[in-house]
Order: sequence, then C-alpha cells, then structure tokens
Amino acid sequence: MISPHRYPARRDKLKRLIKKKRVPAVLICDETNVRYLTGFSGDSTWLLIGPDFERLISDGRYTEQLSRECPEVEVAIRPVTQTLIDATAKLISAQRISAVGFEATALSYAAVSRLKSALKKEELVPISGLVEPLREVKDADEIAEIRSAIRAAEKGFDYLRASLTPGMTEQEASYTIETGMRRFGALGASFDTIIAVGPNAALPHARPGGTFCSDSPFILVDWGAKMGSGYVSDLTRMIITGSISSKFRRMYEIVKTAQEKAIEAIAPGVEARQIDRVARRSIEQAGVGSKFNHGLGHGFGLQVHESLRMSPQADHLLKPGMVVTVEPGVYFPGWGGIRIEDDVLVTKQGREVLSSVPKELEQAILSF
Repeated sequence: MISPHRYPARRDKLKRLIKKKRVPAVLICDETNVRYLTGFSGDSTWLLIGPDFERLISDGRYTEQLSRECPEVEVAIRPVTQTLIDATAKLISAQRISAVGFEATALSYAAVSRLKSALKKEELVPISGLVEPLREVKDADEIAEIRSAIRAAEKGFDYLRASLTPGMTEQEASYTIETGMRRFGALGASFDTIIAVGPNAALPHARPGGTFCSDSPFILVDWGAKMGSGYVSDLTRMIITGSISSKFRRMYEIVKTAQEKAIEAIAPGVEARQIDRVARRSIEQAGVGSKFNHGLGHGFGLQVHESLRMSPQADHLLKPGMVVTVEPGVYFPGWGGIRIEDDVLVTKQGREVLSSVPKELEQAILSF
C-alpha cells in the first residue's frame, strides 16, 4: 500500500515545478500521472493543479471511488450532460488565470483543439516531462510494492514450470503464467506475456501463438505482474526442455556474463548509457555485438516502461531509489534468441538485485 501522506508531498513537488515553469496552472491528463499524484485508480479524470489550488475533474461513476482513494483532494463531478473538456474549460475559467499548461504527450491534437475552443481567453501551453521525472526515484512504499510485484511474478513462473507440458502451446503457457501470478496476489500481467519457442524467440517482442512448447528445446519467457496498487515487475528467463546445443550454451553464457557485468556497474552517479556500454562491449567482444539490437533496460514502476532508459543515447544519471531492468539479449533469425532480465534497485551503496529467479544454465533445464 502507498501511504496516504505520499500524495500531498508529490503534489507539492509538482507545484514547485509549476512555479519554475511560470504558468499559473497545469492540467494533468495522463492517467498514470493522475494516479501517482492523487492515488485515484480510475480513468476519464483530469487534475487541474496550480501553486495554490488542486482539483480533480471526473464524473458520477467515480464519486464514491474518489472519496475513498483521494479524500483530501477537492473534486468537481461533471453532470452527464457535460463533456470532460467542457467541464475542464469551465473550471479553468473559474480560476481566473491567464494560461494553463497541458501534458502535450497525453492529449490528442483534436482534444487540444476542442479545449482551446471551449476556453474563453486562457492560453494553452504545451508542457512535457513534468511529472515523469518525479516518478523516476521511488520512495519506500513504491519499492515495497515493486518487491511484491516481483514476488508474484516469480511465483507465477514457478507455477508455469510446474504446469508446462509438451502439448501446451505458447498461448496456453501465457495464460498459465498469468493464472499463477493471479493466484499469488497479482491483479494480472503487467504487459502481454511473451512466450517464444525456439525460432520465435528471435523476435524480442514475440506474440504467443500456436507453436507447441515441445517444438524446440528452449523457450524464452518475458513476463511481469501488476499489483492492485498499480506497481509492476518485468523479468525474462529461458526454459530449456531438450538437449543443449553448443551454440545455445555459448550464447547463453555470453548474455549472462554481459548482464552480470552491467549489474555490477550500477551505482549512484553513473550514466545510464555507461551501464549499457558495459553490457554491449561484453557482447561485442564475444563476437556477436550485431545481435544485441535493443537498449539494455528501462525504469519501471506504475508503468512497465517509464522515462528512464538505459541505452546508448540515455543521458540519465542513476540515483538511489531508481529501479531498472537489465536485459541484454542476442537474436538469430531462424534459430532463436536468448535474453536474461532482472529488476535492480539503485541504492546509496550501489545496487540490489530485487529478483531471484535462478539463471544458471543448469537451473534453466526443465524435463517434461
């Protein structure tokens, strides 16, 4: 659970940023950002916030839910005869402000046009990246929720391994692991689970289909759990169901070594791109650098992909409280791919690997 006192503190941080932007108020429309700032878990609800006021704009479906989840925030419930945009415009005008910022990445061009038409004379100012940086560093409650999401995901993986049969398809396996996560406390999967058998694992974002789990000696599983609090996890492991070829053994050790080196390099003050470089150089030195064709990892929390990235272009400096994935991989069309992913917390002293699913090659073997 996220302690109720967290939300006013988050909004206070945002208010200080709004003052620096020199706009009278900001309209928060991104549902995840609204939840982060208020605790409200519904949709179709915006937050108008300024240095001296804050108001949620919603509809009658959520009257009771709003009173339970964010009782300290003033709420404007629009009637069914009024659109969210019209209700927002009316509220903005009532504040007697000259301009309002809006999340440029959260509103469509059509929505902005309608809002502009509904306003009297207030100026709309596009703003981006205001709330997302606040979400990058997790507080103690958030870290505890992420730990719970990781535990649920790990138990779901154990459930899949215990249930896997040769006649199970990728799609059936994806349903099975989600069932396992739900049985152990998750609300559901944090994203569409990837179950990729053999050659299908050459696609980093493969979609589970009708391929049988026995059609190849190895399976790539990329999965995560979402908790009732909204916080998620993201993991990847290989399952070996047949004889291990020399190529698979070599590639697996290349990926595992690169991942271990990258995790070891994580520490406060280190550039995210430097962590990516450590893993990429390790794979390049092994002669398969061209087969690692994506960034090393990303931040996560209320979303499985948040603004923090670990890639060759990433300019973030790691800070204590950031939680990232570390997931190098190599992919060979027609043969398959290997990826290993863990969730890592940046600490004041260095790092803590939050996930604990075994990843030694022998521990990945599963006999049907």
